[in-house]
Amino acid sequence: MQHAFDVSVTAGGVEVTVDGDLIRAAAVNDVIASSITDKVPARLSASDPTLWGPDAEPEATIRLGWVDLPSSSRALLPQLADLRARVKADGLDHVVLAGMGGSSLAPEVVTATYGKPLTVVDTTDADQVRRALHDRIDRTVVVVSSKSGGTIETDSHRRAFEQAFQDAGLTPEQIAARIVVVTDPGSPLEKASRDAGYTVVLADPSVGGRYSALTAFGLVPSALAGVDVAKLLEEAAALSPALAGNEDNPGLLLGAVLGAAAVAGRDKLVLADVGSGIHGFGDWAEQLIAESTGKQGRGILPVVVEGTDAPGFADAGSDAVRAAVVGGTHGCDVCDITVSGPLGAQFLLWEYATAVAGRVIGIDPFDQPNVQESKDNTGRLLTTLEDEGSLPEEEPAFVDGAMAVYGSRTLLGDASTVEAALTKLLAAVPEHGYLAVMAYLDRFGDTTAPELRPLLAKALGGKQVTFGWAPRFLHSTGQFHKGGPQTGAFLQITSAVTADLPVPGRPYSFAQLQRAQALGDLGALVSRDRPVLRLHLLDAADGLAELLSDVRDLAGGAA
Repeated sequence: MQHAFDVSVTAGGVEVTVDGDLIRAAAVNDVIASSITDKVPARLSASDPTLWGPDAEPEATIRLGWVDLPSSSRALLPQLADLRARVKADGLDHVVLAGMGGSSLAPEVVTATYGKPLTVVDTTDADQVRRALHDRIDRTVVVVSSKSGGTIETDSHRRAFEQAFQDAGLTPEQIAARIVVVTDPGSPLEKASRDAGYTVVLADPSVGGRYSALTAFGLVPSALAGVDVAKLLEEAAALSPALAGNEDNPGLLLGAVLGAAAVAGRDKLVLADVGSGIHGFGDWAEQLIAESTGKQGRGILPVVVEGTDAPGFADAGSDAVRAAVVGGTHGCDVCDITVSGPLGAQFLLWEYATAVAGRVIGIDPFDQPNVQESKDNTGRLLTTLEDEGSLPEEEPAFVDGAMAVYGSRTLLGDASTVEAALTKLLAAVPEHGYLAVMAYLDRFGDTTAPELRPLLAKALGGKQVTFGWAPRFLHSTGQFHKGGPQTGAFLQITSAVTADLPVPGRPYSFAQLQRAQALGDLGALVSRDRPVLRLHLLDAADGLAELLSDVRDLAGGAA
């Protein structure tokens, strides 16, 4: 339902509607007026790298190719059509995508929205990887996506699938026909893949990973799965002209609102879906916004919720903006922002808005200075593993049922149960802060884990709670955790592994890699003196059930 005081802009099949009270409270009109004075729409559409200041200019110079993707990516369409036809002719109808973050989130949204099957492997969980390796391997084609060519998770996935194909009796030539590589020109993965005879599709090197939905990273796996990707480009192209203008520019309105609200203290963006027909869009937007803006102690924290009646949305505090992606005749009476439009246009709209918001906040929306920190910590731990034969591990503070509890004595105090430890953690969430749940679990096996988010949000009574599957959140909200406002408290959940899986050609297994990633990120958070509680499930099923029971008690017995 739209109110008389709302401001609505429609162009290129997209509509953005903003509550008038939010516009006034955040001085959005002043931001829009100054953006027009500074010719931001025209300059951004012309890929002007000076928009974010001299410190950001070197990175922006090589990261603005996404602006032209609706037209430039059309050159890929003949190659994608040929590739799709060849794969079908070979009888390969099970498409697997091995990629992380920007290389996997967009195609997962695209294929789910279009109802096309795609198996996404974006994990180091041994059970989840093993399940993919044993699923229709005789009919599988694997898309290996890595911009840098050195992503440790994706390298491990590639090695595992190569081994699985060999174990299935395939020749090197047959294996080569089943692996498609998407990477940047000149990456080490390009050379190794060409040497192996793999099909290589080069992505636009002037586009960063989280802005790559309409590049080869988004289009190749989607096309192989059967999506008409030309339609995505057409939808985005219909919006492009409006983004260059001062009037009726939905991207300028959305970006100005997000940036101005954050500057005014409303730096949590709570995202829901109301009948949009787009599946999983919040997870893609989460990475785009968190990794782009969360740095230098500033940023916008996206909080993806289950619906507009979910805890954290209906009872959002004064530090949050409530937004919904809507569709058809659906509206949202309790929303501050609603956005509608087709998927291809939505990708471009939110990328544009994030770039505008970054300028308003005063950060470089194209770098990710703190992502590398956890990667470096992981690398050091893997070196220790290789040198000493084991990973370092402290003794738990205590064990309660099927969970071992780790945390500082400052945080835990005299707690001797998981419920008491969680109570201490919730009390440590500062005013206008947030709690991040980081689950190093099996995304398709431990399916009840996301229930923790709304329960903890209810227990916190209006403070925001995010939920992230690990390690993919490290390529997403992980940047915000370390580089954004230092107002977070963190719940890390790890689990015992009953059946490990080796990474072929590497001195570590998937379980060891996953544990190194967990401990590496934990170290990065502890070094910032943030409240961190680690719960290690001694048995995945029993521990998760006990944890959910404890959290339900904290939430007042919610079902």
